[in-house]
Amino acid sequence: MLSTLTSIILWAIFGAIMGWWLGPATGFACLAFGLLIMVLVSGAHVSRIQKWTRNLNDPPPPSIGPWDAILAPVYRQLRRDRQEILDLNRHVDGIMMAAEALPDGAITLNAEMELQWCNQTACEHIGLNLATDRHHSIFNILRAPEFSRYARQLRWDGPLLLHINRDGLEKSLLLQLTPYGLGQFLIVTRDVTQVEKLETTRKDFVANVSHELRTPLTVLLGFLETLQDMPAESLPLEQRQRYEAMMLEQTRHMQSIVADLLTLSTLESSPTVEGETVQVSNLIQSALKQGEAISGGQHTFVTNLDPGLAIQGMETELSSAVSNLITNAIRYTPKDGTITVSWYVLDNGDACYSVQDTGIGIAPQDIPRLTERFYRVDKGRSRSTGGTGLGLAITKHIVMRHNAELQIQSRLGVGSLFTLRFPKSRVRILDN
Repeated sequence: MLSTLTSIILWAIFGAIMGWWLGPATGFACLAFGLLIMVLVSGAHVSRIQKWTRNLNDPPPPSIGPWDAILAPVYRQLRRDRQEILDLNRHVDGIMMAAEALPDGAITLNAEMELQWCNQTACEHIGLNLATDRHHSIFNILRAPEFSRYARQLRWDGPLLLHINRDGLEKSLLLQLTPYGLGQFLIVTRDVTQVEKLETTRKDFVANVSHELRTPLTVLLGFLETLQDMPAESLPLEQRQRYEAMMLEQTRHMQSIVADLLTLSTLESSPTVEGETVQVSNLIQSALKQGEAISGGQHTFVTNLDPGLAIQGMETELSSAVSNLITNAIRYTPKDGTITVSWYVLDNGDACYSVQDTGIGIAPQDIPRLTERFYRVDKGRSRSTGGTGLGLAITKHIVMRHNAELQIQSRLGVGSLFTLRFPKSRVRILDN
């Protein structure tokens, strides 16, 4: 503004000088001419400024007279604002990336409980599709009566445990609804399916241990109370000895259960080691001798063993797995049945230990659960033969620690085939 006023004063002085020299008309003409030039220059400046306003990201045009002092701070402020916006956008992008990386699901709702945004985890948990579900009511998307009752409360002091079925799979979700901002809501979802399964397994395990120990303890308690209440001379020696033998049998059964539980605990807690070269055929021969003693000549044993085939592993663990399969075959094979034990190498280099019997067989629905602790297909028969219900669970852990695989094939009334398949990386060929 000061430069414009200065220009007018200078043109006025120039006009006055020209008027004094050449006459008043000439002076006024010079002043008018100067003012016209100023207007034209100012118009050109305004045109250049107008053109610049179409793209404010570019620097303002240079040499625009009095406008330089006005546009320079405006442009500097625009640059600062743009930088702040870029920083805010990067910050928001970082927050969104962090939200997407959360292991829990996050869902934002407006005051009408309509979906505004959700992360990928929430999509997996509930089956949301942000492209199609945005601005739709969460009650139309998550159709569960218990969730509807929960979400329509005035306060949410705790989470909701919701069981949903997606693609044929049962899933347990923990949902927490929280208000935030102005009339907005946040839902946090957490998949607790595995936690629930572990808790169920823990409860089942405690119940099964209690059940397994209750029977022998009841027998022991009954005999001890009988012996305590009866005078020593009133009980025949033969009957006393029979009671004592039965108590000893039940005590040994409990001891076996405790020993197997300790073995399982050790297998689960101890680190996996490479071990040493184990000649598995020797372990099988030892297990067969024990098995023949248990069988008492009631079964026929057929063997097909490769003495030059060994495994890199823990001998004590492998011995337990080998023995468990043979013992199970004996327990579930009727008299005069045949048990075939094989130890051989496959064409691809894997080694297999298999035990095939002509026993009672296993129903298809029971096969997936055979390695569960205390799971028995025929509980009465297993207990009568001294089984603890932990043999296959122990075998499964041993197999996993040796990078091997337990394969089970069975048909009811025909028999079963249990195979331990060891990977080529653990197979060793011995020199004969």
